[in-house]
Amino acid sequence: MSFKLFFLLVKAAGWTLGISLVSIAAGLALAVLLCAAMLSGKALFTVPTRLFVSFFRGVPLLVQLLLIYNLLPFIGINVPSVVAAIIGLSLCTAAYQAENLRGGFESVAPGLVEAADMAGFSARQTFLRIKLPIALRLTFPALVNEAIMILKSSSLVSVVGIVELTRMSQDLASSTYLPIPLFASAGLIYLVICWTMALIGRFSERRLPGALPAGSGASR
Repeated sequence: MSFKLFFLLVKAAGWTLGISLVSIAAGLALAVLLCAAMLSGKALFTVPTRLFVSFFRGVPLLVQLLLIYNLLPFIGINVPSVVAAIIGLSLCTAAYQAENLRGGFESVAPGLVEAADMAGFSARQTFLRIKLPIALRLTFPALVNEAIMILKSSSLVSVVGIVELTRMSQDLASSTYLPIPLFASAGLIYLVICWTMALIGRFSERRLPGALPAGSGASR
């Protein structure tokens, strides 16, 4: 396989990475709102939020992408394919990240919150200094894992006309009759990206509030 073909794969991987990172960031922002709604205890917020989470966790991502891609023009919203893809990925990952965050906040020991109240902490201080650090610490590995899953799932956006890494490897394989080296190279690129994200996640986890220093010997 020539260097030119590999360069085309790397260029397409830029689309894969860009779409994934934007979707992960947008999904996390939406997940925070969804999590807050689920923890509010008010049916007005919890019922529609749980329906949203159930839908986007229960329906295959491929179907979600096709639905969004065709629904937006139907209701008069014309957007580029890349925008439709980002919307689909963002909504999907938001549902999973919201559940991860909810589990983290619900795992905070009530005794810690009560101790903060007795110490005179305000609700804001309790959230920022007690609940948020512990919830992030508990859910961070799951959030990183979800980010990696979304990056790999971004291969499905080819169904809405985006030539990302997987689609590029398919197109090149059909025109050059070199499927094995092309798909192997695409797999290698995915592996490098996911491995890098995992390393960044581990590096960041050690620097979270309350994180244990490396080599401390404490159990995790």
